[in-house]
Amino acid sequence: MRARNAKLTHVRADGTLQMVDTSAKASTARTATAEAVVRMAPAARRALKAGALKKGDALAAARVAGIMAAKRTSGLIPLCHPLALNDIDVRIGFSGRDSVRISCSASCFGQTGVEMEALVGAAIAALTIYDMCKAMDRGITIEHVRLREKAGGASGRWRR
Repeated sequence: MRARNAKLTHVRADGTLQMVDTSAKASTARTATAEAVVRMAPAARRALKAGALKKGDALAAARVAGIMAAKRTSGLIPLCHPLALNDIDVRIGFSGRDSVRISCSASCFGQTGVEMEALVGAAIAALTIYDMCKAMDRGITIEHVRLREKAGGASGRWRR
């Protein structure tokens, strides 16, 4: 449930947008993990898992795409701060007959969190899997792109 009176830090009193000034915030270790689920026909999932797609190794491509995207988050999402990321880890696993689960973790030592970097990494890895599998299944869906946990900064640790 969202707080109704929570202050939106990117919106000034007059309604205009602003980039949040983090200069007074202490630098701390920041981490975040996000996830996405890709659902597809069982035959497409089997081909993906076996590395038998015509476009090549979709799992390797998705991992690299997720890492590259996380590094470029500030250029993709307006008002995000550019961060000196220490680590980005994209992992891909299989569950059930039709699901692929992507996890993207990001970390840095800085004045603002890495939630957006983790979310962007997970989302782009999922989109890469979609792109490389779509010839086998046009009905692929990307579901549950969400933050799983974050730590660091004044707000501390949060887990879904």
